[in-house]
Amino acid sequence: MSKKLIVLAALALSPVFSAQEMVTKPVQSYQTAQYQAKKKAFVDQLLSKMTLDEKIGQLNLPSSGDFTTGLAQSSNIGKKVEQGLVGGLFNIKGADKIKAVQKVAVEKSRLKIPLIFGMDVIHGYETTFPIPLGLAASWDMNLIQQSARVAAREASSDGINWTFSPMVDISREPRWGRVSEGSGEDPYLGSEIAKNMVYGYQGKDLANGTNILACVKHFALYGAGEAGRDYNTVDMSHIRMFNEYFPPYKAAVDAGVASVMASFNEVDGVPATGNRWLQTEVLRNQWKFKGFVVTDYTGINEMVDHGMGDLQQVSALALKAGVDMDMVGEGFLTTLKKSLSEGKVTQSEIDMAAKRILEAKYDLGLFDNPYKHGDAKLAAKEVYSLENRTIARNVAAQSMVLMKNDNQVLPLKKSGTVAIIGPLVNNSLNMAGTWSVAAKHASAVNLMQGLQDNFGKEVKFISAKGANIDYSEKLENIYAAHGKKTDRDTRSKEVLLKEAVDVANKADVIVLAIGESAEMSGESSSRTEITIPQSQVDLLNELKKTGKPIAMVLFTGRPLALTNVKDTPDAILNVWFSGSEAGNAISDVLFGKVNPSGKLPMTFPRSLGQVPIYYNAKNTGRPLDQKLVDKCEYQRFRSNYMDECNTPLYPFGYGLSYTKFNYSDLSVSNSNPKGNQTVQASVTVTNSGNYDGAEVVQLYIRDMVGSITRPVKELKGFQKVFLKKGESKKVTFDITPESLKFYNGDLKFDWEPGEFDIMIGTNSEDVKHSKINWTK
Repeated sequence: MSKKLIVLAALALSPVFSAQEMVTKPVQSYQTAQYQAKKKAFVDQLLSKMTLDEKIGQLNLPSSGDFTTGLAQSSNIGKKVEQGLVGGLFNIKGADKIKAVQKVAVEKSRLKIPLIFGMDVIHGYETTFPIPLGLAASWDMNLIQQSARVAAREASSDGINWTFSPMVDISREPRWGRVSEGSGEDPYLGSEIAKNMVYGYQGKDLANGTNILACVKHFALYGAGEAGRDYNTVDMSHIRMFNEYFPPYKAAVDAGVASVMASFNEVDGVPATGNRWLQTEVLRNQWKFKGFVVTDYTGINEMVDHGMGDLQQVSALALKAGVDMDMVGEGFLTTLKKSLSEGKVTQSEIDMAAKRILEAKYDLGLFDNPYKHGDAKLAAKEVYSLENRTIARNVAAQSMVLMKNDNQVLPLKKSGTVAIIGPLVNNSLNMAGTWSVAAKHASAVNLMQGLQDNFGKEVKFISAKGANIDYSEKLENIYAAHGKKTDRDTRSKEVLLKEAVDVANKADVIVLAIGESAEMSGESSSRTEITIPQSQVDLLNELKKTGKPIAMVLFTGRPLALTNVKDTPDAILNVWFSGSEAGNAISDVLFGKVNPSGKLPMTFPRSLGQVPIYYNAKNTGRPLDQKLVDKCEYQRFRSNYMDECNTPLYPFGYGLSYTKFNYSDLSVSNSNPKGNQTVQASVTVTNSGNYDGAEVVQLYIRDMVGSITRPVKELKGFQKVFLKKGESKKVTFDITPESLKFYNGDLKFDWEPGEFDIMIGTNSEDVKHSKINWTK
């Protein structure tokens, strides 16, 4: 093995040392007063030379299609670029193709204004990382920032300079498929992830050629659609918006995000794309956002179906609301000139939108060098490199959540025979998961490949499919979207089951890979049932009859209701969809090269009837007695179910390890703080097991009495600490009045004195307590 490979292998398997304080905001050089003055002078001068058509053209973001390099100028898009009617393009891939289109813009158009090139670089470019919900499960801000940095380097070398990421929509609705693309249910964790994704994409200097514009989405409340149905109506109070759903968007804005994408849903009865309160009052006036706002795909046109008017009316509505760029719909391009002549929009509104687009191009350094993003030779070295895939392997392993491990079935022994069974065992196309548009799907390492490559010399692996993803061929065809085939087997279920049982009987232990396929979650992938399909449940039950130990590898893009399967396997390892290096990373965890340390960023319900279920709920006036909650007993005239427990199957923040962590009692430095004092809350964590490992220590606070009702607990901090077996470490959190602030009934962000319950623990339910009384 070469020296480089040895170093990379060590990196892939190294323990994680991370804490929130290690991640700092880059000092962005383009924010200085001198730079801003120079930018303003340049953009103002350019605007003064532009015609009305050219200004409106900057607001137009069509999809490029995938034309060949030689047709860049003669294509319909190429002609519009030459006429100055395009501000940017997306869905074009490859340094040479992008350079050819940019050449048309800067050499053929009248004012030679360069284009920006966008793509959905959501969880990696060609090197893919775990789906965002999986990334969130790592609770490791350094790794999350690093994943965005790798994605930016790869994408920029291939010509992309704008990503439509991060998606930061809070959601408590697992029926909604796009929970896979977000960071889960919690505003604090979501905010930490949002800002670190922005730092990773944009870095310190947008103009250096390896950083790209980030775009926080979907503003706002997209994750709260009724019934978990995509694009559906959202209706909630402003108090809830500001306290529970807005924080991650604001965190991205505070981190300097360059662009914001409007959401499809309505807010206060007005679609977000045309909602001036959202796009101007909140985003610009309150949060001081200085970048530009882009619609989602045909978001302006869709306001017609919302019932807001014809295309001219809704285009004017969007512009006046504060939208700067129209993705695909061309409502701005085809109607704004007429609306201006009729007095429905103003020249200053068009000028301001064009100015914001030009400022973003200036920040990227495109006016100095329009070709700085995209170099075929650099891309050949950077994109899908061994180094990047090694990083992806490490990140994937850190994102996995051990949900069950009876009798220490995991880690597996490096000997004997292991049966690898399930519909996704040999399926590389599904390893990256949803919304991985640039990924090299066929090259992704599947589970069987990873096991054979890493442990095939020590362990005999035998395999069988055992079942299809679903009994329904119709549903399976729907699931196989975007070319991610499920490789449906045409043999009968009886034949598939018999083959699996025969294979299992020859093995010492069974690894059963079941769950969702990649596109069962994601955009437009809402489900009314969030259980594992019956075809796979039947397979699990048949294998249980063999008496062999079963380690279940769960592929999923959402929280699933696992009540009907959780007791059957001996171990459950949630691997989400792990990306390019899925098979290698899963193998590392299954055989103990990496001790799992992931924690759930979203609650797993017992049944669909509990949804929405989330840890930071509010009490009712008739809460169920905690003793009855713990016993799962029913009490009439209390807030509970007759046929189900109130508690989740797996709580927020939950995740096991191959080792065991013990927590001491919680101590606070001052139980009666006053004013702006700092209170230190501490526990000592001891690794009392047989393996080195990492633990995510979580801080929660409950405000016991407030001017408005307050949640039963709220995440306010976390630290991921690595402990060798037998090692102890004191973990301390600083608590200040800033930690206690919330938006009150007047939407004022402040804290209120009184009693607070301080909690530290291994998940949102298993915590140590200490009370403090804070006065002003």
